[in-house]
Amino acid sequence: MTLPRARLRRRGRANDDGVSVASRAATPGDAEQVADVYLRSRKELVAFAPLAPSDEDVRRWLPQRLIPAGRTTVAVVDGAIVGFMSVSAAPGCSWITHLYLHPAWIGRGIGTCLLELARRELPPPIRLFTFQANERARIFYERRGFKAVSFSDGSGNEEKCPDVLYEWRADEASTPSASPRRPA
Repeated sequence: MTLPRARLRRRGRANDDGVSVASRAATPGDAEQVADVYLRSRKELVAFAPLAPSDEDVRRWLPQRLIPAGRTTVAVVDGAIVGFMSVSAAPGCSWITHLYLHPAWIGRGIGTCLLELARRELPPPIRLFTFQANERARIFYERRGFKAVSFSDGSGNEEKCPDVLYEWRADEASTPSASPRRPA
C-alpha cells in the first residue's frame, strides 16, 4: 500500500503552505522510528489506557513481528516517519490493527490519507477498535464514515479498557455486523 504524495495542512495554515508526505511499506530499518511514533502517541494521546507491554517489548515486537508481516505502511515527511498503519485480513472483513501518528502531526491530514489508502486497497468491510475514552479518535473515525457497531468492557484487550468496534462499508446502506473478538 502506498499513499500518493499529498500536500498536508500545517496547523492553522492553508493547504498551499503545506508539506509533502510520502508513504511506503515499512522496512526493518524503520522499526526504531515506528516504535518512537507508537510509544509517544500511546503515552501522550492515549495516556488513560496503560501500555501493557514495556517499551523494550514494543521495540522488540516491531522488528520481529509487526514489520516482517508486511502489512505496515509508514507516512514520511522530510525523511522522518510521522505515522504508520498496519492492516490484516480475516474471513469476511479487513482490519486496521494499528493507526498511530506522532502527536506533533495530528490534525494535518495524515490520518485521513492513511484511512483513504485503506479504503482504496482493502476489501470492505473494514473494522478497527479504539478505546471508548479516546474521544478524539472516535470523532475522527465517525467523521470519515466509520460506524460504531459494538462496545465492550475491555476484557478482551491487553489494557483492560472499554473499547468500541468500528466498521466502514463501501455501501453505507448496509447494516454493519460486528465481530465478538478482537484481532490478534
